[in-house]
Order: sequence, then C-alpha cells, then structure tokens
Amino acid sequence: MSSANTDDDPYFVLAGVGTAREIFPGVTLRAIAGEEMMVSVVHLEPDSVVEEHSHPHEQMGYLVSGCLDFTIGGRTRRLHPGDRWRIPGGVLHRVVAVGGPAVAIDVFHPIREDYL
Repeated sequence: MSSANTDDDPYFVLAGVGTAREIFPGVTLRAIAGEEMMVSVVHLEPDSVVEEHSHPHEQMGYLVSGCLDFTIGGRTRRLHPGDRWRIPGGVLHRVVAVGGPAVAIDVFHPIREDYL
C-alpha cells in the first residue's frame, strides 16, 4: 500500500493537495468536487471577515476549530467547534473569525466552479 498522492487520484485527496484560493483577505480554502457536490476546507485568520454575500448554491458547514460570529439571513450566532450551519441558496450571510484563527468545512450543491 502506497502513501503517495497525486493531484489526479480519483479517490483520495491528502491535506495540502490542490490550489489554495484566497476568497477574502485572510480567508483561504482548498476545495474538491465530485459530480454534483463540493467540499472545501476554509482557514480563517484572526479577525478575518467573509463579507456579506449570497450565491445560488445550497451550503452546509461544520466548525472544526476556533470561534465564528456567523450571520445568516440577518440572524447572528457565535459558533464554536462542532457547531454547524445550513444556508439555502440566495440567503445573505457573513462570517467573522473571533479571538483567533478558525477552520471550517463547507459543502456546496451544486458545485461552485469559482472555487475550483
């Protein structure tokens, strides 16, 4: 069994493989996509902000580490590791990393081509 990984492995994507994209200052992600859905690992630097925006994609997520002030549809909650969110397409949302860095997992349907 080999631990080697290339960008073209159809089944496994190891940490650090793929292109990191900075989507807002201090907010970077690495995404992988299948046929109809996409997963991204998002790294937020302390006090970084994902500015208010919306998109047609359905989005769900999980906070791995750190603390976020997350606003969805005008409602703001402070989220901690293990907390999750769901955002229907077209709903405005905004995120602020509070008190340090944070790592989150986001799942999108359909695929966000702009993140690949």
